[in-house]
This record gives sequence, C-alpha cells and structure tokens, in this order.
Amino acid sequence: MRACVGLWYAVARLSFRRYSTYRAATLAGIFTNCVFGVIICFTYMAVWRQNPTAGGYDVTDALTYVWLGQAMLMTVAMWSGGATDDLAARIRSGDVALDLHRPVSLLGWYLACDLGRACYHLLTRGVAPTIVGSLLFDLRYPQDALTGLVFALSVTLAVTVSFGVRMLVSASAFWLLDDTGVKQLAAVCAFFFSGMTVPLVLFPGWTGEVASLLPWASYLQVPADVWLGKRTGLDLIGALGFQALWTAILLWACHAVLRLANRKVVVQGG
Repeated sequence: MRACVGLWYAVARLSFRRYSTYRAATLAGIFTNCVFGVIICFTYMAVWRQNPTAGGYDVTDALTYVWLGQAMLMTVAMWSGGATDDLAARIRSGDVALDLHRPVSLLGWYLACDLGRACYHLLTRGVAPTIVGSLLFDLRYPQDALTGLVFALSVTLAVTVSFGVRMLVSASAFWLLDDTGVKQLAAVCAFFFSGMTVPLVLFPGWTGEVASLLPWASYLQVPADVWLGKRTGLDLIGALGFQALWTAILLWACHAVLRLANRKVVVQGG
C-alpha cells in the first residue's frame, strides 16, 4: 500500500512539473481569465441591479461566484483536457495495449496525473485571477478556516468527478476510435450544467432541480456555495456527500469500462 501511495505521489508530482513548463500558456490563460472575469462581472452587476436578491445571492455573492468560476475553469478542466486526453490519443495509436498490461492500475495512474495537473492550475490560473478580482471588486471570503478547508475538500471532489466524466469520454474511443464528438457534447453539458454560464440557482423551476442533481453541478456550483457560506450543517454534509457519491459512481464506471476494454482492444488499422 505504501509503495502504491509513493507511486501515485510521484506521478502527480511529475504531472505538476509537466504543466509548469508551459509558462507562456499559463500567463496567457491568466490574462484571458481576468479579462472574461471583468466582462462577466459588469454583466452580473447589471442583472443584480434589477434583482438584488436573484437566486438568493446578493451582488457580492454574484461577483465572487464569477471569480470562483474563472479559478475553477482550468482546475476542474471544465472543457475537457488533462490527462484523459493522453489516454484517448494512446487508444487511437494502440499504445494503450501496453498500458493495460502494466502491473499498475491504469485508472489510478491517470487520476494521479490529473490531480497533479489540477493542483498546478489551481495555484496559477486559480489563485492569480482571484487576486486580480479581489483588487477590482468587493468579493466575499470564507468566514473561518474550517470553511476554507471544507472548500479545499469540495474542490478536490470536483476534480475527481470531472476526471470520472472525462475518463469515460476518453474511454469511448475504445469502441468509437475517435472521442471528438463525445468530448464536444460533454464539454457543452459541463459548461451549461456546472453553473459556468449562469449560476444554477438562477435556473427556473424544475430545470434548476434537475441540473443540481447532475454530476456537473459538482464542478462549480457546489464548491462556490461552500465558499460563499450557503451550505452549512447537514446541508454542507449533504453537498459533500453528493460530490462523493458521484465520484464513487463515476470511478466505478471507469473501472468497469477499462475491464471491458482489457478483454478486447480495437485500434485504428485493425
């Protein structure tokens, strides 16, 4: 067990280093996040000027939500990407046949890679835009250290839920040979149902209730509500349980799909 933990830590650390080499791309991404954050903030200010309590948020909550969204965009890999894209490429080339027969868990390997990637993006494209946002706007912060710790746990669960979805999308290449269409569909669902377009609390009627039950709600809406203090007591435990449940379901589904793929691998070229 100790050897496995050491292996996954080493994989995550090397993944962190891999993404840290793309400094120019990181700086460009931070600039882009800041620009879009400012634009969306002014849009939200106009909306909340007309309805100061929309969705149970005040304008400070809404502006904070914007910058949390910019911070989570790459951390959670909302538009796909990350380690799972490497898997899809290896499926198309046939190199995955070697991966499936190595004496390590393929699922654990890619999860460790993705956690390393997420950590890097959180510390760069997550923290930097949030600092810029705090300098330009009045934002809300956790009331105590415990809320900050719970938020960190919620972000970790958000990444694992996202990983599960992206892993299943990439694994579809075992049978489809090209995951492009599935990836684009998943990206649209993630962008809309995560609350990235607008907070899910603004969805009317049953649409908001349905969206809040889908795994994509774990990406942004749940961590944002934890940060804003909208989840307390049993409601907070339920929110974390919701993320943990989707993590378990999706990782189990990934494990089952990879077991099926291990029995029959079809790659382009026969």
